[in-house]
Amino acid sequence: MIATYAPMFLMIATAALLAGIFFLGATFLGGKVNKTPEKMKPFECGSESSGARHLKPSVKFYLTAILFVVFDIESVFLYPWAIQFKTLGWIGIASMFGFLAVVIVALVYIVKKGALEWES
Repeated sequence: MIATYAPMFLMIATAALLAGIFFLGATFLGGKVNKTPEKMKPFECGSESSGARHLKPSVKFYLTAILFVVFDIESVFLYPWAIQFKTLGWIGIASMFGFLAVVIVALVYIVKKGALEWES
C-alpha cells in the first residue's frame, strides 16, 4: 500500500525541500533592502500612480464579479455534457434541461432584482 503513495510523498518532499532551500537562500544570501520613503511609495509601471486610492470600490462591483464567476462556472458544466451527449441518453438530456432551467430561473431572478444594473 505504501508503494502506491510513495511517488506522491516523494514529490511533496521534493517540493518542500526546494521551497525551503529557496527561502533560506533568499533570506541569507539576498541583499538587505534599505527601506526609504522613496522606495515605499506606490508606483505603477515605473511612474507614480494617480487616482483615488482612498476610495473603496462599491459592493456592486464585487456582486457583479461574483455573478460573472458563478454563471461562467455553470456554463463550463455544459461542455462535458455536450461531449457525452449521445451516451447519456434521455436521462442526461432531462438532467441538463433541469440544470438549465435552474440557471435560467436564477438569471431571471437576478435581472428582476436589478443586480446587473450599474448605477454610477
